[in-house]
Amino acid sequence: MNFNDMKCFARPPKFKQRMIMMMCGVTVQGMGLSVLRAINLGTDPCSCLTQGVTNFVPLSFGTCQLLCHLVTFLFVIKYDLGMIGFGTIGNMCFLGYISDFFQWIWSLLLPAGFFETAVNRYILLLPALAVFLLGASAYMCAGLGSSPYDALPFIISAHVKKVPFKAIRMIWDCSFMAAGFLLGGDVGIVTILVAFFLGPIITWMQKKMEVLIA
Repeated sequence: MNFNDMKCFARPPKFKQRMIMMMCGVTVQGMGLSVLRAINLGTDPCSCLTQGVTNFVPLSFGTCQLLCHLVTFLFVIKYDLGMIGFGTIGNMCFLGYISDFFQWIWSLLLPAGFFETAVNRYILLLPALAVFLLGASAYMCAGLGSSPYDALPFIISAHVKKVPFKAIRMIWDCSFMAAGFLLGGDVGIVTILVAFFLGPIITWMQKKMEVLIA
């Protein structure tokens, strides 16, 4: 790999607007993730695996997610440096910690046991999932690189051209969901919905957001 030819950390047109969209997207995604973790009805497959890892190491969710991303990041570096950008760093390094931060905020603002009430959990399910997907769509739409978790399915698809990308992404998500389940991660209705429908939903939402950086 010739480092002089790589396009990582490129600054496309309207770079400032894209950076703002990426940072806001990661923040909103982290906020949505914090609620999904709190209501205990499942998280996205990547976070599910991270939760499983936290059962075995004395580290915070944010730190465990960073470490998990670093493992997949090595494969992105090896096979496609062009997938790396400011959005890669933003999502990889900060999403988990932002989620931890908002969980701390909820503990200060909301009464004890708020997220344990069945009514509250199911009322918050769809809004929290919508916020999470909105944030994920915004950070991806910014076009400043993908998280290692999101980048690897594209890399695999480029090498396994006979299999549709949607199928590869679904297999990828389901693999992380299964690994998270075996490690004791939070698998629930959200995990299943995200594993099977994340790609199409984010694609639809991204098209709606493109006007912001057009």
